[in-house]
Amino acid sequence: MAYWQGLLIGFAFVAPIGMQNVYVFNNGLSYKLTRAWLYTFLVWVFDALFCLAAFYGIGALITHNEVLKLFIMLVGGVLTAYIGWEIIRAANQRALTSDDNQITFRQALTTAIVVSWANPQALIDGTMMLGASRGTLSVYESIFFIIGVVSASFIWDMGMTTAFNVFRHKIPDKLLLWINLISGLIVVVYGIFLFVEGFKQLIG
Repeated sequence: MAYWQGLLIGFAFVAPIGMQNVYVFNNGLSYKLTRAWLYTFLVWVFDALFCLAAFYGIGALITHNEVLKLFIMLVGGVLTAYIGWEIIRAANQRALTSDDNQITFRQALTTAIVVSWANPQALIDGTMMLGASRGTLSVYESIFFIIGVVSASFIWDMGMTTAFNVFRHKIPDKLLLWINLISGLIVVVYGIFLFVEGFKQLIG
């Protein structure tokens, strides 16, 4: 029962459209399936670590450590905006007819970390959401609960990547270009938002 509860909570946690989902959708549209799976798997690994951290209360640490919170927001904001710019810059190269699009493993790894961990507020919110559930479970049940949460993350991330990849050949090149441009713009704006919020707190 705890597993299924975690699975449902997990879907509620990962489904809302955010920077990570934009990146996952973009993976499915931009690369051949095996490569898209690899890049998305890296995202899932760090998302699973994010869920574990939120479940066990690291958000509380960030809440009480303003220096750490500001550091994550400022550095994460810059890196996030850079990732968005890279998506925009590469949009023209990601034609539907090409299955050879790729980025280096190091770029994929860095991006996976940033899209999963760049927003300290998400950690705080995740701690409240998952931590509250933890308080109602025994130690034994909590293990199955968090397995359910990370299972939901895996199913969602890989499922969305696969679905977008399957349909990408049915999307006109020009529309794919605009999807990539809009996706990149969303990520850039989100990165700028994080940085500005961090800067306002720094000087406030």
